[in-house]
Amino acid sequence: MPNVLLMRHGEAARGYPDHARRLTPQGERESEKMARWLAERVAAGELPMPTLYSSPYVRAQQTAQALSKALGAPLETLDFITPDDSPSAVSDWLLEQPESAPIMLVSHMPLMGDLAGLLVEGSPAQGVGFPTAAIAEFEADVWAAGCAQLKRFTQPSQLWLP
Repeated sequence: MPNVLLMRHGEAARGYPDHARRLTPQGERESEKMARWLAERVAAGELPMPTLYSSPYVRAQQTAQALSKALGAPLETLDFITPDDSPSAVSDWLLEQPESAPIMLVSHMPLMGDLAGLLVEGSPAQGVGFPTAAIAEFEADVWAAGCAQLKRFTQPSQLWLP
């Protein structure tokens, strides 16, 4: 199975209802910066074009749309990758996916951290903290609990892109 990339949405404004919260101007810049970085990696042949999936929440959709635009890739929405969804359900879904392009999920905390912990350590309690717009890249022979390896973790502040 190709790589899996997990991305937390860019910085979001406070508000209610939670699903309708939008990115702040800072969140838009973070998302666009990470999108340009990924597009450069794909163009250089460093990363195959990922298949993009997003949470239905507005802030995740905005982040994923920046990726979709920069990569020229379609975007699909998954209803089961919202903040409090089950990392086990997402892991089970990954197991069912055909071996093809890398999969990129744009979602939220605590799901992204819990899923990272489940994939690498076998337990969501060993989760990873994700700054906004951070991307974690994993590889595995099988997407079962404790079978993945974290290959790279990148956040916007690490990039020297405008």
